[in-house]
Order: sequence, then structure tokens, then C-alpha cells
Amino acid sequence: MSTIRFEGVSKNFGNVNVLENLNIEINAGERLILLGPSGCGKSTILRLIAGLTDATSGDIYFGDKRVNDVSVGARNVTMVFQNYALYPHMTVKRNVTYALQAHKVDKAEIEARASEALSMLRLSGLEDRKPKELSGGQRQRVALARAVVKRSEFFLLDEPLSNLDAQLRYHARKELLKIHERFGQTFVYVTHDQVEAMTLGDRVALMHAGKLQMIDTPANLFNRPANVFTAKFIGSPSCNTVDADYVNGKLQIGKDALELSPQWVSLIKQSGTDKFVLGLRPEHITLSYEPEPGAISVEVLSTEDYGSQKGMYFTFGEEEWVVMSSRYDFKKGDTVYFVPNFNKIHIFHRETTESIGYPRERNEQE
Repeated sequence: MSTIRFEGVSKNFGNVNVLENLNIEINAGERLILLGPSGCGKSTILRLIAGLTDATSGDIYFGDKRVNDVSVGARNVTMVFQNYALYPHMTVKRNVTYALQAHKVDKAEIEARASEALSMLRLSGLEDRKPKELSGGQRQRVALARAVVKRSEFFLLDEPLSNLDAQLRYHARKELLKIHERFGQTFVYVTHDQVEAMTLGDRVALMHAGKLQMIDTPANLFNRPANVFTAKFIGSPSCNTVDADYVNGKLQIGKDALELSPQWVSLIKQSGTDKFVLGLRPEHITLSYEPEPGAISVEVLSTEDYGSQKGMYFTFGEEEWVVMSSRYDFKKGDTVYFVPNFNKIHIFHRETTESIGYPRERNEQE
């Protein structure tokens, strides 16, 4: 199998730049998730890989072969679309096998592949039905079966589960993992759903406004975000952030000051600025009725009950922050205290929004 490599790839539609100077390498056989909000360029990347659209500039390689001018049919790719794209007049089996028949694959091989795919995707017994006789989940599985039987080197999926309800999406994700485990194709999967991204991906490429924000493992996107956008996009509720100024070994946030360890101070001094954004995830804050050294006093503004956890909102600096906890049941109007967990904080350069990095001690703990 081959890698997929983008070198300085941009894509414009008229005066609109939807992809800007993308440099990325997708490893052979990995599951790479293209994640980001609508309009960020992720589906355009998929179409560029498939050859359904041409790059405005830059080069695309499969292995060492430049494929900018290679036709769709010669790229050995299979796509699964959000809208299923099934032939309404064909049966399930005919939809699944049509491409193989068109390419004159041996009849016995077609039967063997179709039987395996239909069984794997729990479609056995539905072979003679038409798409209109199927549920949404069944139609999606037919689209996946049609892709599986082709045995292409590259498996491209454009938000294939977005039309399914939560329970069906959960089962479909399991099926996709089984497909990859069985056949080992290179998966490139587009979604705006971070749960899909974090559960399906070996790596996640986070896009925003046509630019790559970060590409790494799901764990690193959550624990070591490269910039403010990544920190706030990954996680639910979003990462808390607030502007902070560095003053004599402390971060000043409004009337409150947080004393930093020498390791954090060293990183801050290397950054060349004293203006930062402090980030801390809702899961990494502990509230208490009792003050302790260095604690910050806040008032609970509101609460939300999530069943297993409660969200408690308060103002820190000029920003509304939220804490997620199953341990406490604070009420609106309560005065409480928190001490940031300095093993979990993130500090970003305020102007560039990029992370200043993490202390060596934290790196070793992770």
C-alpha cells in the first residue's frame, strides 16, 4: 500500500480560497480523520484524493507517484457518500456488485466478495430488496458493502454516518472498525463529529478556514492542543480560556494571580511575550467550599445536570467558565473555591494563539 502526500496544495473556487498550502502525509493503512466545522476544507481534501476536483496549486502523491493528472478510475479509490448514492431500481445485491460486474471481475469472485460483505454488514437476507424498502441504517450498510467489495487501496468516507441516529452511528462505527481490521485499507474519513473522530481515528487532522490546525493522535489533540482553536474545538463542554498577563512569576487574570512553577516560567520567558491565553478543561478543575492556599473565590452562576455529572458555571477574569464534576452538588449563588491543576493547564501565545509547549515533567508524566 502507498502513502498519500499533499505538498503545498491549495484549492480556489473563483476568488474563494477553500484550502491553503496544505502539507500532510497519510500513512499507508491508517485511519485518518479529517475533522472540522462546515466549510473548513475537509471534504475538498477527500475530493482531491479521489480526483473529483483538481488542485489549484501544489502536488498530490500516492507513494512516489504524482497523481494530479491521473483519472478517477485509475486511482484505486472507493468513496462512500453522506447520501448513500444507491441505484433505486437495483436490488441490494445488484447495488453491491454492479461495479465489479462493470469491471468484468470473475463471477465466482464477485459472489464470494458479495457474500462476505453482506454477511459482515448484517445484510444477509436483504439481497433482493430495493433501497426504498430499507431503513436508513440498512441503506448506509449497503453503501459500505458496495465500497468493501471493490477492495480498493484507499477508502474515502464523506460524513457517511451523519444521516443516522445516535444508536445506529454507534453500531456503524463498530462495523467500520471491523472493515478496517479485516482489509487494512487506508481510511480517510470526513466528519464534523468529534466523537466519531476520537473513536475511529489513529490520527485526527483538524481543519479550520482551509488551514490545517493540528494533526496528531486523538489523545494529543485533547491533552496537548497546538493552539487555542484546537483546545476549544476538541472536548465537550469546550476548554475554558481566559486572557492572562505574566508578572513576576505569576499569571495575572483580573484581580487574581496564579503562581507558576519554575518550569512554566522558563517556557513563558522563551516565548518572547507576556500576553497569554490560559486554558483549562472543565474536567480538570476541582471546586470546594473550603479555601486553601492559592485558591480563587468564585460564585456559582448556574448549573446543568448531565445525569452522571453536573456542569457548574462561574466567571473567571472576564470569561464564563464551567466545571464538570460528579462529586459535588453546588447550587446557584454558592461561593466556592478552585485551584487550577497546573499539570493540566495549557498556555497559549495571545497574538499567535499557538501553544508555548509543556514542561518536561509533564511530558514524562504523560
